[in-house]
Parts: sequence; structure tokens; C-alpha cells
Amino acid sequence: MSFRTFQEFYPFYLGEHANRTSRRLHVVGTTLVVAQLLLVFLIGNPWLLLSGLVTGYALAWIGHYFFEKNTPATFKYPLFSLRGDFAMTRDVFTGRIPW
Repeated sequence: MSFRTFQEFYPFYLGEHANRTSRRLHVVGTTLVVAQLLLVFLIGNPWLLLSGLVTGYALAWIGHYFFEKNTPATFKYPLFSLRGDFAMTRDVFTGRIPW
């Protein structure tokens, strides 16, 4: 498959996150990344950026490998996948997608 726009990609992304536990791990990971990024700016510790990325990816990959049983879209579509993480997190928080 090849995607030219995020609007084409997002339904595929959601299909790759159909497992509720995997989706929850992604949402928690994305939320922790955002929280740690804010802390980087608030307290000035750049190591929090690295730990945030490690935490976010670790939770997402656990979701993929142990619950979804698929390969993360990050490897083929890194920017669309990152945007998908934030869009799915937004959609979970707004109730568009079940938690």
C-alpha cells in the first residue's frame, strides 16, 4: 500500500490499532511523551525528551508485538504514524474512538 495523504493513511492506521489494549498503550505512551516534553520546557531537563521517546515507543511496540501481532507503521510511514498517534489520542479523549 502507498498513501499520499494523512486522510488516506488514518483509516489504515486505525485498523492497525483495533486491539483495545494496544490502543490504550498507544494513548498512554503518547500522553506521557507530551507530558515529558512539557517538563523539558518547564524544568529544562533535556533527558526527559529522550526518556519520553523511549517510553512512548516502548509502549506502542509492546502493543503491536504482543497484542496486535503486527509491525508498527512507524517503520514504513514514520511521519504519518506519528501524526496518527496524536490523532488517535485526540479521538480517544474526545470519545470518537472507544477507550
